[in-house]
Amino acid sequence: MEEIEDQVSTTNKDHKASEPLLNGSTQCQKPGIFVYILTFFAAVGGFLFGYDTGVVSGALILLKKRFQLTFFMEELVVSITIAGAIIGALYAGPVSQYLGRKFVLISSAIIFTIGALFMTLAENIGELLTGRAIVGLGIGSASMTVPVYIAEAAPAHMRGKLVTLNNVFITGGQFIASIVDGIFAYDKRNGWRYMLGLSGVPAIIMLFGLFFMPESPRWLVSKGKVEKAKKVLKRIRNSNDIDDEICDISQTLQRERLAENDGSKCGILVRIWQTPSVRRAVFVGCGLQAIQQLSGINTVMYYSSTIIKMAGTKSDEDAIWLAVPVAFTNFAFTLVGVFLVERMGRRKLLLGSLGGVILSLLLLSVTFLLELQSSPDVTLRPNITDSCTTSYDHCYSCIEDHGCGFCYSEIGGEYMNGSCLPVTSNYNTDHDKYGLCNVTTNSNLHWGYDHCPFALSWLAVLGLIVYLAWFAPGMGPMPWTVNSEIYPQWARSFGNSSSAATNWVFNLLVSITFLHLTQLLTKSGAFGLYTALAFLGWLFIYGLVPETKGKTLEEVNRLFESAGRRSYENSVNGLDSSYVNSDA
Repeated sequence: MEEIEDQVSTTNKDHKASEPLLNGSTQCQKPGIFVYILTFFAAVGGFLFGYDTGVVSGALILLKKRFQLTFFMEELVVSITIAGAIIGALYAGPVSQYLGRKFVLISSAIIFTIGALFMTLAENIGELLTGRAIVGLGIGSASMTVPVYIAEAAPAHMRGKLVTLNNVFITGGQFIASIVDGIFAYDKRNGWRYMLGLSGVPAIIMLFGLFFMPESPRWLVSKGKVEKAKKVLKRIRNSNDIDDEICDISQTLQRERLAENDGSKCGILVRIWQTPSVRRAVFVGCGLQAIQQLSGINTVMYYSSTIIKMAGTKSDEDAIWLAVPVAFTNFAFTLVGVFLVERMGRRKLLLGSLGGVILSLLLLSVTFLLELQSSPDVTLRPNITDSCTTSYDHCYSCIEDHGCGFCYSEIGGEYMNGSCLPVTSNYNTDHDKYGLCNVTTNSNLHWGYDHCPFALSWLAVLGLIVYLAWFAPGMGPMPWTVNSEIYPQWARSFGNSSSAATNWVFNLLVSITFLHLTQLLTKSGAFGLYTALAFLGWLFIYGLVPETKGKTLEEVNRLFESAGRRSYENSVNGLDSSYVNSDA
């Protein structure tokens, strides 16, 4: 054991001697265009991640009627993709460790293409769910591998910006999906096929481009292919001066192998548990991903059109189109994150972003509380024996029953003559069962199956926009960025696989419970719950997440190796001067 510690100590001294050269030359080399080309083709996987998760917001409104979906089946169409992503994230870790990052990304592109074909050609709900599950596998594997591939190829001073570009592609995919939803919303029969199937186009672009991209240089060194890694790094760095960086990577791997050979060759889970710095990194990484989801982001992205309808928007098409500026806000403010990540740093960006998210969730909660309090009363009861006409006193309680809708007239901005009436059937909700509120023949009446009239319905759109304006620069990209940086090479695939799987597990939890929570706690209570969870997440970040700005991946690993709890807490608060680097 002492001999190993001596060897590691010698390695550290050699490494420190080389650090000035590394930070002074390799990091500050102006990279060529190739690093951006590599980032682009890898980040198309992020675009597909965004498109395939975002497109369901509008498609769900058409799918509900086309396949006569029950309440549970609506949630299943959304969540089965997330279940597939959990599996994809878990298998991508070990596969990328043994076969390479490039192999997993190419496999993901093929999976995306197959899933798009299944969804386009689906003739029944089983085939549709199969296609959604297949693209979920691609989403999960890409979500774990793309940030790692970019981080391992990027120069240290550009790593945060380039990894954050992946989130620009994710939010860009969600924005494009919202526009596609709006364009095809008027094709009630086959619009959903175009919405879901068009994801095959970027998948083919990704597949073609990745064939010409190199493998990660750090992965190549870990497999003993040093000469090949040098060629790749020269191409990415646009420089022949890469010996110090290769040496730094090699020395880090050497230290890890020495630690691995200490004692028995235990499994990676046992090794992580026995290594406090890595155990801490995995806890922080998984915690960040859980907080991202528990703060409610995918209720906003998956159910944005539904939330807008809940707030009082009358037309399906209007609700789908109003989701476009919401998705655009997410995309635009992710670009803000690209410019801030290397200026503010990861930690400050996370804290500021989540603070704004908490305030915007409060706004959404208050909006739906006002809607509940202003819910119009049932004042007319037709002479019809039905549970809808006899059981409910106001609009909100009426529409909570999925067999009922609210019929009313609007005069001078006042909602009058409200009636709670049964719908035609569970799958035909365009008017009531008896035709008393058939808006196609009586323009003086309004029919609300899944919403109540609300004069301040625009507050819901505002709340979603404000939410995403705060979320997108920080809480959107930073959990992925931080996770791509904080693990040593031997644990990087497992750490990122675990954190990505954590993200998708909590994503599934949130997406499959949102509609139920709005019934159990009311819509206001559901957003109030997300507010409380986001506040707990803010405390987690404040207490445990360190700053990784401007550090090489090797330096970040040593940050988590700080001896003792006191040293670690100091590094979290930026007080540990031994880890302070000037910006390149």
